[in-house]
Amino acid sequence: MRGTRRRLVSALALLLVSAPAAAAGAELKPFEVVGDGIAASLTGVPGDSARGRQIVTNRQVGLCLLCHSGPFPEERLQGNLAPDLNGTGRRWSEAQLRLRIVDASRLNPNSIMPPYYRIDGLARVVPAFRGKPILTAEQIEDVVAFLATLKE
Repeated sequence: MRGTRRRLVSALALLLVSAPAAAAGAELKPFEVVGDGIAASLTGVPGDSARGRQIVTNRQVGLCLLCHSGPFPEERLQGNLAPDLNGTGRRWSEAQLRLRIVDASRLNPNSIMPPYYRIDGLARVVPAFRGKPILTAEQIEDVVAFLATLKE
């Protein structure tokens, strides 16, 4: 199982660093982790849940459905390695969701979830994508807004 997990993480990392959605030229906005969350929006404004849903289901941007499943009947192939996204907004606050998306390894160092808004301390990043987060601050807020709507 450990070898399979390592291969999956390597494949996920390769997909993420080669995805055209890497936030080219985007600079990280400062944020503060308090407890198990990031309370303040990265942009200062709420995200758009419709755009967030598009990011979550887009296999070229977030790649969320590679590991997660959820209320997306139109999506045939969904992952089963990570928690189902159903009920996400009931289980976690927006602050907790934000930290999990920004960098889940701050909560669980063994997490296989990629850090969508971290650029330092990463290994095996394609040179063209070094120094660039996977998602922009705006995209993070859109995903948070969408996941917060998933109450059931």
